[in-house]
Amino acid sequence: MSVGERKVALVTGASRGIGRAIAAQLAADGLFIVGTATTAPGAAGIAKSLGDAGAGIEMRVEDDASVEQGVADVQERFGAPLVLVNNAGVTRDNLLLRMTPEQWSGVLDTNLTGAYRLCRALLRGMMRARWGRIVNLSSVVARMGNAGQANYAATKAGVEALTRSLAQEVGSRGITVNAVAPGFIDTDMTRELSDEQRQAMVDRTALGRMGSVDDVAHAVSFLVSDAAAYLTGETLHVNGGLHFA
Repeated sequence: MSVGERKVALVTGASRGIGRAIAAQLAADGLFIVGTATTAPGAAGIAKSLGDAGAGIEMRVEDDASVEQGVADVQERFGAPLVLVNNAGVTRDNLLLRMTPEQWSGVLDTNLTGAYRLCRALLRGMMRARWGRIVNLSSVVARMGNAGQANYAATKAGVEALTRSLAQEVGSRGITVNAVAPGFIDTDMTRELSDEQRQAMVDRTALGRMGSVDDVAHAVSFLVSDAAAYLTGETLHVNGGLHFA
């Protein structure tokens, strides 16, 4: 497998849903994709779907040692990734009064601290190249809030603050840092909702439909491209008018 002249992009949580669509879109854009999954079968599935355009690796973003080993392997096999998409995330929904410390810290450690781990691990390579693209996945609930998701909403608001702060730190090195905040997207997770719940969300959306994973992937593709070279520290909202930030 040869990377050749292609830039390497690391996409976390790429085995399904939005992450899988992002990996496929960036591969179509000409990048060499390394997608992460939490299991070996998930990583194998990523590799199969990408073919010669990428590879899959097992990595748990909530674990320091796993991130360190995974990044070292990627750098040795393919070179330093100059594009990072922090997509991996989990939910542990509960009303705050009933939320356990494990439900709180588990979401925080994956969604927010996981993004910190990957940014920190890849920044040196980007700084040496004096070029880089970081895109962090946020959510519409970072601005709206959502009952039963105080932990998740807090992490996504934190991701947006991380994005703005890091953009100021590394902009002089030619590195842009932006976020994409999806709204109500048709994924495995939202398909578990009842028909009534899904329709209620559609009714609140100005465009009158759910978004697709490709809608999100196209936004990430733009932020990674040269067309967005003068855009940094921003959050691009992809929610069909569910919420106007």
